[in-house]
This record gives sequence, structure tokens and C-alpha cells, in this order.
Amino acid sequence: MDLVIFGAQGYALGAYKALKALYPRRVVPCFLVTEKTGNADMLGDIPVRELKEFAQELSDYEKKEIEILIATPENVQSEIEEILENWGFPCHKRLDSGRWNELMKLFHTKMGSFQTLASLPVGFHMPFVRMYMAKSDKDRPLQNAHSFPAYTIPVQAGAAGSNIRIADLLDNRGDNISSKNGNYSELTVLYWIWKNKLKQNQEGKENERQYYGLMQYRRIFEFSDDDLLKLVDNHVDVVLPYPMPYEPDIHSHHKRYLRNEDWDTVLFALRELAPDCVERFSQILEQQYFYNYNVILAKKPVLREYCQWLFPILEKIEECSIPRGYERRDRYIGYIGETLETLYFMKNADRLNIVHTGCKLLI
Repeated sequence: MDLVIFGAQGYALGAYKALKALYPRRVVPCFLVTEKTGNADMLGDIPVRELKEFAQELSDYEKKEIEILIATPENVQSEIEEILENWGFPCHKRLDSGRWNELMKLFHTKMGSFQTLASLPVGFHMPFVRMYMAKSDKDRPLQNAHSFPAYTIPVQAGAAGSNIRIADLLDNRGDNISSKNGNYSELTVLYWIWKNKLKQNQEGKENERQYYGLMQYRRIFEFSDDDLLKLVDNHVDVVLPYPMPYEPDIHSHHKRYLRNEDWDTVLFALRELAPDCVERFSQILEQQYFYNYNVILAKKPVLREYCQWLFPILEKIEECSIPRGYERRDRYIGYIGETLETLYFMKNADRLNIVHTGCKLLI
């Protein structure tokens, strides 16, 4: 039975790369999409086909002999299932974030490309972990209830612009940029963490067992006790989500969200504030792997150092953007933050011990 992948973005491409490496005897003839508009003609080394055209070429018997893997964001998978049923495809399966994460773990372990948290031995020292979760009063309620561990601390993002209170901690308390949430998105919470939770103690000594991080209301890390026990004794500096692949490169992907003028402004800010990153930035844009979602867990000094690097650059970008940042509310700084996170940690991969794990989507 042939396997066809429904989807044509990073989620689907990642699944194809993993399946091709892990199960080379499995035939994947094409990707499927509802419409070709906005999608490439080829992905990986196989074509991207429009569902209607593909279905019309097949008999009812042939449709029953094709298995379709739905590799899209989970919030649209039920709708896609209905569309496939209407076109006569009875054999389909959802690739939810849990299954995708498992594929990425197996794929990167086999390829030796991005070190996985799962590959580390379990240690003996339990770290102190504070994972702050950015929430907004505009978030849709979860369809499925989810229980969060005690180390997960909700923080209301953009609290300065809302009279509704949905969390005990607010990103407009203390030193903050809460009013910029329309552009910075969840990064207003990362700024709040940096300024209010990551201060160095007076003696200048750091506790090597303290880890702080950021995740979103719907994009979360889930750590077992064994996962946490791997951090300290394996000297893990940073935990990041498995990177998402894009073709032909991540610059082409982000053109969907950002203008060329925005990239020019990023380069201007880097030349002024981080000139050692300019050449690497161009190289990063031309490769395929990208850290989505601004999700991170890191040792306290490592996260502080990253924030000290990141936020002056973002502030300079905001100042130099045309129109200026305060005239926009399109989350562009949040998108740029993802790219700068990719730049920073790929550039410092030799200096920092970075491991990767799955990022679960809650719906």
C-alpha cells in the first residue's frame, strides 16, 4: 500500500524526511494539498499534488489501496479527514504532535544531526525548574483538558492591554514591555522572566541546577521525571524543540510572514550590535532547519546571556522598522525572535550543550 502525505509545509516535510530515512522501503509518491496556491511544486524529491486532481485519476478500488498520513497542524486535521472521506479515501491517519515528535527523535538519533534529550542517561540530581507559560486572554479554551506539572507557572502576556485577568502573574509587573505584546507576542513574557527572575545574586555565583524557560499556552514541553534527571548530570545547557525543516530554506518560509524590509532591518541591527553574527545570519537563512515557537528551557545564566543578546537587537529592529514598531501590531518581532533564536543557538552549538525534545501542541 502506497503512503501519501497530506500537507506541504515543515510538519509534512519533517515527516517525509524521517520516513525516508527510517523506512526506506516504504513508497511515498507525493504530498497532497487542498489547493496548490502558496505551495511548492516539489517538496523533498517528490511532487506536491492537488487533492481534487489526484482523486480524479484514481478508481474507487485504487483509493482504498492508498494510506494517507495527515501531517498538518492538529487543529485542522479533523476537517481534513472529512475532506478525504468525501473524496473517497477511507484509509487515513493523523500525525499528531506526539507521533511527530517520536519520528523526529528516531530520525535525529539515526542521522546524528541534533542531539536528543531521550539519548542521554538518567542522572541522580533533580534540577530546580521554572517553566513560565505565556497565556493571553484572547486564547481559545482548550478542547481537551490538560494537567500541567507544578513547575509550570502561567504568566499573562500583554496584560497591559487588557482588563481581564487570567493568571496570578502578569507581564506588566516590574520591569516589563507588556504594552508591546502586539508585536513581541510571547516574547514580552520572556523579557519579564529576564528582568524579574534571572538576576545574578550578589556573590556572582550561579546554581548549576537552576533551569528557567518559556513555553506557550498551546506549545509546550512535557518532561517526565527521568527527563529532568538527565539535565544536571549531563551538563545540559539548553533544551530546544526539534527543529522544523523548510525548503528550499528557512528564509523562503519566513517570507510568508515578514517583508524584505524587515530582513534588511534585522541585518542593520546585527551589524550595529552583533557584527560577529552577520555572516552566520546569512548562512542560517540559507539552511533548512528552524526553531519554531520561541520555546526554550535553559540554565539560568545561559538564558540570561541569551536575553541580554536578544532584546537589544529586537529593540533596535523596532526603532528602525518602517513603519516603526509602535505603528504596527502584526507580531513581526515575535517571528523575528524565532529566527534570532535559531541564529544564536546554532552559532553557539559548539560552546553550549544543546539537546532537543518534542514540543506538544494542545488543542
